[in-house]
Amino acid sequence: MKKLLLSLTLISTFCFAQIPVGYYNTAQGLTGNPLKIALHNIIDNHTQISYNGLWTAYKKTDINANGKVWDMYSDIPSGTPPYNFTFVTDECGNYAVEGDCYNREHSWPQSWFNSVSGPSSDLFHVYPTDGKVNGIRSNYPYGNVNVASLTTLNGSKLGVCSDLGYSQTVFEPIDEYKGDLARTYFYMSTRYYSEDAGWSTSGATNKSNILPWQMNVLLQWNQQDPVSAKEIARNDSVYYKFQNNRNPFIDHPEWADSIWTFDTEVSIKEIQLQHSFSVFPNPASNSFQIINKSNTQKPVTIKITTITGKLLEEKVFSLQESVLINCEDWANGIYIINLSSEQSVSNIKFVRE
Repeated sequence: MKKLLLSLTLISTFCFAQIPVGYYNTAQGLTGNPLKIALHNIIDNHTQISYNGLWTAYKKTDINANGKVWDMYSDIPSGTPPYNFTFVTDECGNYAVEGDCYNREHSWPQSWFNSVSGPSSDLFHVYPTDGKVNGIRSNYPYGNVNVASLTTLNGSKLGVCSDLGYSQTVFEPIDEYKGDLARTYFYMSTRYYSEDAGWSTSGATNKSNILPWQMNVLLQWNQQDPVSAKEIARNDSVYYKFQNNRNPFIDHPEWADSIWTFDTEVSIKEIQLQHSFSVFPNPASNSFQIINKSNTQKPVTIKITTITGKLLEEKVFSLQESVLINCEDWANGIYIINLSSEQSVSNIKFVRE
């Protein structure tokens, strides 16, 4: 009986977050952007650990019941993982296949925030993951995939997005960790609200703002995969042992809907703007046009990068119908044309041949 009582006590302690008394007082009763601002002010100015310090922190924040690394890209909660990593011994290093080593995965990719200090080592979004799968995920957004072009050993997928509003490549984690990553993104958008001047854009984000199509996916994942004991324990560990701030959306997952429930009509309109531009001809050798198919006359930032992410050109245009881009001196290959306005971000793949 004493053993059973002890076990129940341990389970109870593990499953209920140790939220400091009064921690969220200033956020109570708020909704929408006022709630987001209040939460930002609560979790702002966290204690920042070094990037190298993540290795040490993981031994406290991401340890599985078997003493191994808790890796969301290889773990199978309902079955047997294909491999396990040992702390320190299996740090990357070089890797060739899954299971070689684990490294530090920026779930909100570094290229999206230009590797600025702060988010670069924020434990709430930098997780220990398999090096090979981390490389496969690259800087693709998270999303749902119908037909996978690649499936990892734990069932995560890479493929064309099947969600409304985005038709490029995405990475889909297994169902058991979709909510974890959704709440990670809610944290990032809130923690770095108004502190994102040096951040970039992506197919899923405009600086620290999450685009409507991506938010719709994350809100669904937040509902479908409720907060787990793992998340609660990790939240407490990050708060009490390292950063002195919490992820509010683990403590109160309902706050995501309170902040980001979009008016359906506005959301659809914003999603449609992502398909407002086209490139012609594509491929091209000497020049091509970026054609504005919408009625918007607002300034649009055009950023052109190589497939490896090297910035080639960046300009701000007030598009009427089209703009001519000279590519005569470019090397043959694939380029990414990123078009962003205050309402939308669109990525177009262009081939110079």
